[in-house]
Amino acid sequence: MLNQINAAAAYLKEKIPFPPEIAIVLGTGLNDLRELLHEHVEISYKDIPGFPVSTAPGHKGNLLIGSMFDKRVAVMIGRVHYYEGYSLQEVTFPIRVLQKLGVKNLILTNAAGSLNMAFQPGEIVMLTDHINMMGSNPLIGRNYDELGERFPSLHNTYDKDWRERVANSASENGIPLRSGVYAAVSGPSMETQAECKMLASLGADVVGMSTVPEAIVAIHAGMKVLGLSIVTNMSNIFHSKSHTQQEIHQTALQAQEKLYDLLLNVIKTM
Repeated sequence: MLNQINAAAAYLKEKIPFPPEIAIVLGTGLNDLRELLHEHVEISYKDIPGFPVSTAPGHKGNLLIGSMFDKRVAVMIGRVHYYEGYSLQEVTFPIRVLQKLGVKNLILTNAAGSLNMAFQPGEIVMLTDHINMMGSNPLIGRNYDELGERFPSLHNTYDKDWRERVANSASENGIPLRSGVYAAVSGPSMETQAECKMLASLGADVVGMSTVPEAIVAIHAGMKVLGLSIVTNMSNIFHSKSHTQQEIHQTALQAQEKLYDLLLNVIKTM
């Protein structure tokens, strides 16, 4: 794995104008930040040695690296998921490569279903914590000390200081922002009503199929992490209708501008 990480990082160092310090992973339906980046380069995942390729709808699979407010930023347009058949080590491989490039701050975004009646479609939820219901952990297996310690603490997974600054920035700029707990499941089938009720009873406010493996590996790598969910649908705790990918993507697109306004304010004040 170390050889693969080094090979991918070496390839990117030859292609990019500078090493990034901040990375953003864009989730389902969030497709573009090009116009906000200066002097950016764009590289397809399929061209990066060892990089997993996105197969999920709404995940283009391109890496952008450029500058924003004089900050050096990497943007992953799309991610890969456990349900695509990748191992969690493969799912989190891009985070390892970003670590090798020098990224210290990671912003994870996703589309999620609401388990909380107060959290409505189109709203943004800042993650305060997570519940891993995926049945595995990306750190299982041999530990490489050069990547991180064997037993990383997740007591502050979604950095408290960063969350406070983001909440203040959202308030000052009139950007509505919720706070809550994210539950990660493996998918790809949507959750049953009973599963949704269980997750809500455990304290989860939103549910999705990503983010948690990346957050765990980022903490292992010594990064500060911010998690942001766009609520794309109400879970079937609250109704008996089926969910469609079209509905989820459309809601994510409608909320995209609010999320990007928040991201811009976050990066500007870092």
